[in-house]
Amino acid sequence: MGVRIAFIIALTTFFSYLQIFNSARDSTLIQLERSVLERAQREQAIFVLAEDNHVFLKKMLKERVLFWRQKDPRAAFDRLFVSLPDGTTRSRLEGFDGTRMPCLFVPQGLAVDPDLQRWLLASHDVLSQYAPAFHVRFTDTYITLPGGAVVLYWPSRPHWCHEATPTFNVTDYEFYTLSTPAQDPQRRTVWSGIIGDPVAHTWTVSASTPVDMDGRHSATLTHDILIQELMERTTSDHLPDTYNMLFRDDGQLIAHPELNMEGAETSYNLLSGIHLPDAPFKQSDSTALRLHLNSIFKQLRRTPEAHTMRIPESGEYAAMAKLTGPGWNFVTLLPEKVVSKTALGAAKYVLAFGVVSLLLELGIMYWVLKQKISRPLLSFSDAADSLASGDFKVGLDLTRRDELGRLAHAFQRMAIELQRREDALRQANEGLEQRVEHRTQELQDVHRQLIETARQVGRAEVATNVLHNVGNVLNSVHTSAVIARERLSGLKLESVEKVVVLLEEHRTNLAAFLTSDERGRNALPFLSRLGKHMQEEREEINALLNDVSRYTEHIGAIVKLQQHYARTPQHLYEPVNLAELVEDALRINQAALGRHSVRVESDLEALPPIMTEKHKVLMILVNLISNAKYALESIPEEQRCITVILRRPQEDRILLTVRDNGIGIAPEMLTRIFQHGFTTREEGHGFGLHSSALAAQEMGGSLTASSEGVGRGAMFTLELPIHPEPLNTQAKA
Repeated sequence: MGVRIAFIIALTTFFSYLQIFNSARDSTLIQLERSVLERAQREQAIFVLAEDNHVFLKKMLKERVLFWRQKDPRAAFDRLFVSLPDGTTRSRLEGFDGTRMPCLFVPQGLAVDPDLQRWLLASHDVLSQYAPAFHVRFTDTYITLPGGAVVLYWPSRPHWCHEATPTFNVTDYEFYTLSTPAQDPQRRTVWSGIIGDPVAHTWTVSASTPVDMDGRHSATLTHDILIQELMERTTSDHLPDTYNMLFRDDGQLIAHPELNMEGAETSYNLLSGIHLPDAPFKQSDSTALRLHLNSIFKQLRRTPEAHTMRIPESGEYAAMAKLTGPGWNFVTLLPEKVVSKTALGAAKYVLAFGVVSLLLELGIMYWVLKQKISRPLLSFSDAADSLASGDFKVGLDLTRRDELGRLAHAFQRMAIELQRREDALRQANEGLEQRVEHRTQELQDVHRQLIETARQVGRAEVATNVLHNVGNVLNSVHTSAVIARERLSGLKLESVEKVVVLLEEHRTNLAAFLTSDERGRNALPFLSRLGKHMQEEREEINALLNDVSRYTEHIGAIVKLQQHYARTPQHLYEPVNLAELVEDALRINQAALGRHSVRVESDLEALPPIMTEKHKVLMILVNLISNAKYALESIPEEQRCITVILRRPQEDRILLTVRDNGIGIAPEMLTRIFQHGFTTREEGHGFGLHSSALAAQEMGGSLTASSEGVGRGAMFTLELPIHPEPLNTQAKA
């Protein structure tokens, strides 16, 4: 009973741990998601403000351009700007204060015609009026025109326009090229990567908005935003036991607690920088950290739409949100051991409480058994000994109301009756001695015999009452023993026990017994067959477990592809033996095919492994074989047949065909059979063939259906390329 209670306590502890762990995990993930979303709302405010500013500046700039188109710009232009001998045009130094007004720089070789003068004056007017107000939140504000002319308000560098080299061309920089029609066809605000300022030793990011007039790109509005504080907040301001990181979709790492950007000229990329020994991290040997960050980035990129997820490779939970504007990913990570630590502590408390309860229960059981059963049984044993010795004064507890109490009353009545008979016999004996002296010896003999007989009768009555009352309890024990013996007999170990007994009997001459005695010669072969049988059973179980392991691998992620072919990264090519994959698909459907009495024929050409996506091909084959099985339901069982054919009709293509002789497909259905939601079965969902066709297209192949008509079977053909096309490099950008 103690073992059973301990087992229950262990189960209770285990399930308590699971329940507490799941509750703590769900609560933690909700808190992480809420924190990340709130944090993203706060951190993206500066970027949203920049885009709002550009909308306003763009409108004001167009209005000023239209204003100057109605005027002659030369006089105003000459009053503010001057052409220098080096071929550039810059702001006049007379009365110029770069901390309160914008400056102008036109590079060498750019002709300053009246149209360009109007744009430069309009840009100067807009920045003079609005740029000082923006400087509270933004490092600088400037307008760049095609050809390299720039109007800049940068109070930290007031003489930049006068210090720039004559050939300096700002249009070569990323912030401008990103705003060109070729790079920004949607003509909206774009964001550059982070840029290190070599003078201020800070990191900035540029927001650029194109301005189009007269059907062409006329100017680019730009804000430079300091992100040093954002980077510091990301690493220092975090929830307990968590850490934050910030990165772009292309892998550029912007902030991490171990990232050391001091003195770095370029940022670190989570993809391309994994093998760089001089990566900008605080650790001297950052190999493990770089691999860790790379695995986190790949997992987050697989499910970009999810706010929270688990990262199995690193044993962490991650919550992610995008910052509006640059589209950066703000991520908070929490080690899984933090969650499990809380659950483990609670489970230890439950286990300790259970152990104490078990010890207390065992103590109570011991006391109850000793007080209520052991001691009363000892009293009955003493009373039986007293009766056997002729002492009829037995002292038993007559206050009990259970079986032992009734047995005590029976003992008491038996003792009284025996004493009465003893007294009667004694009185009769004394009377006979007085009346018949000549028969004294005979009466004494009879007296002795009667006394012995009475004692035997008394003992028999005592035994009868004891057996009757105790038998009620023994019935239950007997029933349990019979059931236990039956279950033990079911183990069929009698032969083994006999062999052991024989060997034990002939221990002294065991060698002679095993070689000379016929029973001894049969013992070793019997044990050999038993060992072989147990070996075969183990091999069969191992084979079944291997099958389960292989099926688990194909059906995957679960969990842990639930999901998730639409969520699986594209183009996970690997060498695949298609013949083996066909056999796996047939084994997956084996139970259903056998239940429906479907005969399967395989005609598989021997082909070398090809590069393709294993799980997508397996999904398609399982769907096609399952649909073929349903198509055979109306066909007599002896005629049901599915044929799987593998061929290589061309050097660069292979064909996988699943053919059945079922109900067939009507011609009008062939054009709709791959549509999403279309199905001819009441319990169907209309998604299998649609998803299979999409998966075939994603692998560069196709899935087609053909049928000669209703009742004449159907054939589905999967065509795949031998050499799949390479990844689209534009997706990396």
